[in-house]
Amino acid sequence: MKTYFITGAAGFIGANLAKRVLEDEKDVRVVTIDSMNDYYDVKLKEYRLEELKKYDNFIFIKGNLADRQVVENIFKEYKPEIVVNLAAQAGVRYSITNPDSYIEANLIGFYNILECCRNYPVEHLVYASSSSVYGGNKKVPFSTDDKVDNPVSLYAATKKSNELLAHSYSKLYNIPSTGLRFFTVYGPAGRPDMAYFGFTNKLIKGETIKIFNFGNCKRDFTYVDDIVEGIVRVMKKPPEKKNGEDGLPIPPYKIYNIGNSNPENLLDFVQILQEELVRAGVLPEDYDFESHKELVPMQAGDVPVTYADTTPLERDFGFKPHTTLREGLRKFAEWYKEFYM
Repeated sequence: MKTYFITGAAGFIGANLAKRVLEDEKDVRVVTIDSMNDYYDVKLKEYRLEELKKYDNFIFIKGNLADRQVVENIFKEYKPEIVVNLAAQAGVRYSITNPDSYIEANLIGFYNILECCRNYPVEHLVYASSSSVYGGNKKVPFSTDDKVDNPVSLYAATKKSNELLAHSYSKLYNIPSTGLRFFTVYGPAGRPDMAYFGFTNKLIKGETIKIFNFGNCKRDFTYVDDIVEGIVRVMKKPPEKKNGEDGLPIPPYKIYNIGNSNPENLLDFVQILQEELVRAGVLPEDYDFESHKELVPMQAGDVPVTYADTTPLERDFGFKPHTTLREGLRKFAEWYKEFYM
């Protein structure tokens, strides 16, 4: 029986990945951990977990990755072959006012994962990075060959740090590791702090939504099923272990972008969202959207555009995200109606 260890399993991507593995594979055990913190509504995390508890080979441990003993006990008891680290303190804006939680979850937590992968060898460590590492890069689309040394938020800095730490552990201890830079993930039961979710909550209450940079922002929105498909393909194909001319290991280390390669203007995104919310019956057909929109300047830590070059992902795994924004937002709107109304 193959054992997967997925961190952040009550989170948006983690829950979807755990479900996919449990549905796709026989003779598999999915061990998970989540701190269940209240960064956003815990009821949403509990809802995701309840869906997963229906599966026989699903094991959930409530705990914090920053607690070394908790993590080590999991590796000792379950001896996972594949580790997928999706637990993190997310959000660019939150990192400006709450830096401590980013250091604890994204640095100490990830360090504990790396140490356990060293002491209890694994076939493959896959971990979530982020498009935020590209900072204010002007060259688009963003390539994994680009220099990413100028983060514009602490969140981005912690994600870049994860990549550097993973590289050093791959080199020193020959641990196959792959980092995935996710681009603006969205979908049903997503994170309420993301724009599409927050906009919907505000519009229902009749509040005004703020559109940053006066609407001159572009985002490479990536539907959650596409992200999960990318992770599934990547985790089954670890980087090859090789030695260099000096006889020492060449780091079995890779980085990939997972994005739609089709950045959407924020105003177009809002237009599609409102059309799908009306279609799903979340909002009435005569809703006055114009009076609930406000164009405002860019916020600290934000960037004007994200745009993924996914050529290496296509080359190595034959995969490219394909879900259209309308298709994805339609599924979100239908889920929202069912869950909240």
